[in-house]
Amino acid sequence: MPHKDTANEPAPALAPEHAATVRSLAGDLYPELFQLYARLHSEPELSGQEKETAGRIASQLRTAGYQVTEGVGGYGIVGVLENGAGPVVLVRADLDALPIEEKTGLAYASKARGSLAGKEEVGIMHACGHDVHMTVLVGTARILSLLKDQWQGTLLMVAQPSEEVGAGARSMIDDGLFTRFPHPDCALALHVTPSLPAGRVGFREGLFWAGCASLELVIHGMGGHGSRPHETKDPVVMAAETILLLQTVVSRETDPSEPAVLTIGSIHGGTKGNIIPEQVVLQVNYRFFSEDTGKQIRAAIERTARGIACAAGMPEDRMPVVKDLYTGPPIHNDHELTRRSASSFRSVLGKENVIRMNRFTLSDDFSLFGSVKPKIPLCYFLLGTAREESPADSGKPCEVPGLHNPEFSPDPEPAIKTGVKAMVAAVLEALRA
Repeated sequence: MPHKDTANEPAPALAPEHAATVRSLAGDLYPELFQLYARLHSEPELSGQEKETAGRIASQLRTAGYQVTEGVGGYGIVGVLENGAGPVVLVRADLDALPIEEKTGLAYASKARGSLAGKEEVGIMHACGHDVHMTVLVGTARILSLLKDQWQGTLLMVAQPSEEVGAGARSMIDDGLFTRFPHPDCALALHVTPSLPAGRVGFREGLFWAGCASLELVIHGMGGHGSRPHETKDPVVMAAETILLLQTVVSRETDPSEPAVLTIGSIHGGTKGNIIPEQVVLQVNYRFFSEDTGKQIRAAIERTARGIACAAGMPEDRMPVVKDLYTGPPIHNDHELTRRSASSFRSVLGKENVIRMNRFTLSDDFSLFGSVKPKIPLCYFLLGTAREESPADSGKPCEVPGLHNPEFSPDPEPAIKTGVKAMVAAVLEALRA
């Protein structure tokens, strides 16, 4: 539950006249930013396929005066603006959309369709707010370019691909994000949330978002005719038993004081009702706040699947196969950087619109930016998008469509303006170091 707690916080960072300038510029830029947002929203692209989206963001950054490098770790974009000696501050947004068919009814709703590897055509939607993130990145870049007389240092504007599949941050790092370009003194990012009304931001020092791992579990069987099941080893039954038993991993095996989540989000097996197939494939995702809990869950998944296969009489060479797809650490916000950022938010948004939050079991591979050496302090904060009062503030159940929902629909004007004001203020504060 978020709570309004400003005790022991630094004094507001921006002078009133500078805060007023930031607010004014965010308002002046909004009509153009909304046009960008609507275009991004209506023309989404899936993870690893963000060619047009990346090109659009690269063009916007060049127009704002940044030196732009494309193709970093796939479709990643890095915009650099140098303005004398001073700190190096990175701002990151993500490019990719989700395989969800949009049902918002918006005038600029996505009608895009695309293909996932090995699967049928799907609808595509920015159901996780990455279109807002990119719009805020561009607005922040433009305002900071206009305010060069108020800061010194270097800005890195990073547009990252493939966040939704946990691959983009790693691919950009492996392609030299922190060696080909100036090494950041800190990194900032935001994420939309319908848990807060548009116009507010949320923050938390220390552990904020969970670590995340995804894996593919292939359950082998011995196929045959549905009329003669005794001659087969049915992987559909083994998969069903595995799914049910995996629900006890969190409820009965992990420490109740350590939050964790385990989800089986995809099941694929079989072609016809009277054919017992050779295998079933499960896609599993789990979240954790401690490394030990993550390792415990991973071991339990493999042990459980093997145990059910053994009980079914499967030979050793037909045991389940686990393929790890992605593992990323939790987001751990630097205490000092986050307190200073929160102070800067209050300067431009007012104290009543800056909320200290509890931890979330959501995850984001932005966490990997904080795992490199030399260590980069992170500040990751939340941007409200709800069109009504926050259910978290009211204590009532959430009736606002959530992230990854086909009806997720941010309130664009207050959300974008607030995101730009907050991010510009946080960057200016970080540049004071």
